Amino acid sequence: MSSRKGSVNSQGNGPSNNVREKEVVELAELGPLLEEKGDPLATNSPIAQDQPCPATQEEEEEEVRVLTLPLQAHHAMEKMEEFVYKVWEGRWRVIPYDVLPDWLKDNDYLLHGHRPPMPSFRACFKSIFRIHTETGNIWTHLLGFVLFLCLGILTMLRPNMYFMAPLQEKVVFGMFFLGAVLCLSFSWLFHTVYCHSEKVSRTFSNLPLRVDWESKGEGEWVSFTHLGLKVEMLTDLAVLFTGVFLGLGLSGVVPTMHFTIAEGFVKATTMGQMGWFFLMAMMYITGAGLYAARIPERFFPGKFDIWFQSHQIFHVLVVAAAFVHFYGVSNLQEFRYGLEGGCTDDSLL
Repeated sequence: MSSRKGSVNSQGNGPSNNVREKEVVELAELGPLLEEKGDPLATNSPIAQDQPCPATQEEEEEEVRVLTLPLQAHHAMEKMEEFVYKVWEGRWRVIPYDVLPDWLKDNDYLLHGHRPPMPSFRACFKSIFRIHTETGNIWTHLLGFVLFLCLGILTMLRPNMYFMAPLQEKVVFGMFFLGAVLCLSFSWLFHTVYCHSEKVSRTFSNLPLRVDWESKGEGEWVSFTHLGLKVEMLTDLAVLFTGVFLGLGLSGVVPTMHFTIAEGFVKATTMGQMGWFFLMAMMYITGAGLYAARIPERFFPGKFDIWFQSHQIFHVLVVAAAFVHFYGVSNLQEFRYGLEGGCTDDSLL
């Protein structure tokens, strides 16, 4: 019985198995055709729509890139215009030393509070009334300029009766005040506009009678690329300008020493005003030394960024020394005019 059932089952399943094998063969033969015909249908499917062909995607990226470049340029121009407008209106902010351009870098011990490059003279002059690293440098010599301008006008307008030789003495005083006014005016103008541009900075640093050697040193530092040449050039400039500055400031030493030898130390100190000239010399030397050594900011970087930096101390001592010089000369002139003045022959003046 079992053998018969097995034979029946095998006979009953035979045709169905043959049919299935035949269908598999037909599908295998028609497979490539079905795939080719099915491609158009596949492109309409949601999956195909989500995956664009590579060629189309590259073209779209190229078009986006072409359209983006003008937009980026336009955006950059808008940012530049906005920056210039803010600078023009005085809404700029101070920046740290690290982000300054090379031509604005001078004292690396002043870490914060620097003005950015401002391509507008109006913005530069408006910065006089803002707080930054140059505020003290500007006002010390600006106020000194006003002081000596007023003193010069008052001295030149004094009646001739107060002078032994009005013409000669007024010429001498006039030359003194002219030199002081020019030096101080060039100084505060330089500190006001040197952030305008590199060209303006170089132009104002080369003004006559200006003896701040660092403004020249900055230009030489940028010009040379070799470190040895930079150091050598700055050293030469430091010696040269310090020598010129001290030479101008101490030019009264020779006549003072002559008066001391001729009249004696006591008379030179009391009547010859040598004490005031000695004080003037000490002020010039101290100011130049502190500035050359960058004291006190060298020992406390970042602590004297705005006030009491070496350059400001140098400026104050220069103004004070010039005033002491004027005071000593005025006392000497009054002494000569008095009864104990000694030489009263105008032909010897």
